Amino acid sequence: MLDRPPRERVFNIPAVILALVVALGLIHAVLVLALSDKQTTQFLLLFAFIPARYDSGALADVAWPGGLAADIWTFASYALIHGDLNHLFFNAIWLLAFGSPVARRFGPWRFILFFIASAAGGAVVHLITHFGQLLPMIGSSAAISGAMAAAIRFAFQYGGPLGFLGGGAHGYRVPAASLSESFRDPRVLAFLLVWFGVNALIGLGSFTLPGMEHAVAWQAHIGGFAVGLFGFALFDPVPKTPPPGDQKPADQETHH
Repeated sequence: MLDRPPRERVFNIPAVILALVVALGLIHAVLVLALSDKQTTQFLLLFAFIPARYDSGALADVAWPGGLAADIWTFASYALIHGDLNHLFFNAIWLLAFGSPVARRFGPWRFILFFIASAAGGAVVHLITHFGQLLPMIGSSAAISGAMAAAIRFAFQYGGPLGFLGGGAHGYRVPAASLSESFRDPRVLAFLLVWFGVNALIGLGSFTLPGMEHAVAWQAHIGGFAVGLFGFALFDPVPKTPPPGDQKPADQETHH
């Protein structure tokens, strides 16, 4: 009998991304199907990110649920909650698209820490720009913005997933570009221009994206994106220098 080459999986999605999408779906299902309106309010007070929680002058006589522990965990837990099915669906699509390559590179535990850090970065910027606001912030957009930024640090590299002569599975292990190199790459600059342009238009109220029909915390997107762009090296397990014999030939060097 002839040996057949192994089949390529149709949906090559990292397990940590699938688990995260399932978790988002289950949390939303509990909110919609299992909790009363009063219980949903209590849930949001406990797990959504509410800037007023950190303003001693706002509702000073109110005891916030969860106390000091919730003051900390809501910097990340808000990213697991979504307002409606549209919000959940489109964030899940973006997570699959941009979280998958980053998760393949980082591995599951590093990716989870990265997701938390990006969500927290978004919450910090939202807190600064909306200090004292009672409206809760929910959704994974800031964490996904971090994944978008992280992906552009390696995806366009020679042999990377989107680079010249894409390297397949090995493409997720190519050394990342430095920040200075990234900022000289026209493809990265084009991505940054479009990304910041879209967020600026959202902030001005010029238009909304699918799944973002409600008020959009676009400043939080910038916070998450900044963590992914500037904090990438803290999570990246791939050495900056490729192994011996894996360098690209001199005549194949690319210049930006």
